[in-house]
Amino acid sequence: MIRYLFLALSGAAVLAPSAQAQDMDHSHHKLPISSQDDRNVCVANQAIQRWSNGSGSSRLPGNESTMGSGCTDAASSHTPGGLHTMSGEWMLMAHGFVSAQYTDHSGPRGDDKLYATSMAMLTGARKTSWGRIQLKSMLSLEPAMDAAGYPNLFASGETANGDALVDRQHPHDLFMELAVRVDFNIGEGTTAFLYGGPVAEPALGPSAFMHRNSADVNPEPPITHHWFDSTHITYGVVTAGISAPRWQIETSAFRGAEPDEERWGIESPKLDSWSVRGTYNPAPRWLLQASYGDIKEPEALHPGEGEKRFTASAHYSTPGLSAMLAFSAKNRVPGPTLTAWLAEANWNIDQHNTLFSRIENVRNDEFFPDHDDPLHDESFRMTKFQAGYARRIRLDPFSLALGGSLSTYAKPNALDAAYGGSPWGYTVFTKLSLGH
Repeated sequence: MIRYLFLALSGAAVLAPSAQAQDMDHSHHKLPISSQDDRNVCVANQAIQRWSNGSGSSRLPGNESTMGSGCTDAASSHTPGGLHTMSGEWMLMAHGFVSAQYTDHSGPRGDDKLYATSMAMLTGARKTSWGRIQLKSMLSLEPAMDAAGYPNLFASGETANGDALVDRQHPHDLFMELAVRVDFNIGEGTTAFLYGGPVAEPALGPSAFMHRNSADVNPEPPITHHWFDSTHITYGVVTAGISAPRWQIETSAFRGAEPDEERWGIESPKLDSWSVRGTYNPAPRWLLQASYGDIKEPEALHPGEGEKRFTASAHYSTPGLSAMLAFSAKNRVPGPTLTAWLAEANWNIDQHNTLFSRIENVRNDEFFPDHDDPLHDESFRMTKFQAGYARRIRLDPFSLALGGSLSTYAKPNALDAAYGGSPWGYTVFTKLSLGH
């Protein structure tokens, strides 16, 4: 599987010349690059980053960050969004959202629910003579909802009251991240870094869905969440890597077990799994990543079963349009290899109107967890199609989004008895965000 990681990153190099030419064709406007953080290029009084921070230690395209004017040291020390203030030598950033949704899906397994999701982030960063320090925290009040979470047809993963969660999305933990990142300058624009903490995210998969601009106002989590970014809340992570202006390579040791049902506390850290991730960003609007992880016993209901997961993703972002195409293969040990594809996009037509969409294709063998069911452990490939609209209103320093989405599904006839002939669903939502 490591060879796939190498091939994926090597193939990305083919895109580099054209992407660089497209994004840097106005380089005659470029001012000198900051010697302390040369991932930033000052263009026409606006700082354009070659890359921006995703969840954990991951990267996103530079165009997913709008830094405003100038290329000051303070501006180059953080990813914008939310509120920022200086406290001595520390840059403090607060960001977050609360979102209320009502979802309703048809069919025998369909369900409806009014629920709320939330996330709050507080980050502190400061530069030093030898590098940079970041203190990162992220919290959610989702543990206040029922352990069974909320309806998400054809999703699976984790448990509620000892039973497998199927056709539902579990709530996130109170502590989503409590971590530190320390960067050490080793060359022009290049650092060696350490990242980790009792609650953190290993170097595996793309940035988690709630941090991607391509899913900015989408009210529904991907049904492929447990193929791509289910490790975004992990109890015990240590990551080491090298970060350069156009690439990053990193490796992690972490706890393989997913969070348990007690979501208000912090679970015991453990380092029994590992991963490696390579990221390449040829230009501010492009980013490619490939990663591989060997995960020990991720699911509580499958003791003794490990997982070898490979992911690859391509991200594209302009000031108005963000998109991602991703592939994942998780090899159960012992067991089959289950693959998934995900394509999503978010298009801000103007300052107030947004269209978004997502298509997911996945092979899943967890639709029938009852061991006495004749379809238990049978895998089925299905596809979800989702499209939606949001009206955005600025309420500085907040932004409000009001919208909804429709979903339909393509599935084998063998699932008709469980899901109906043509299941569909909708979600309406209001989302209040601090910052963009």
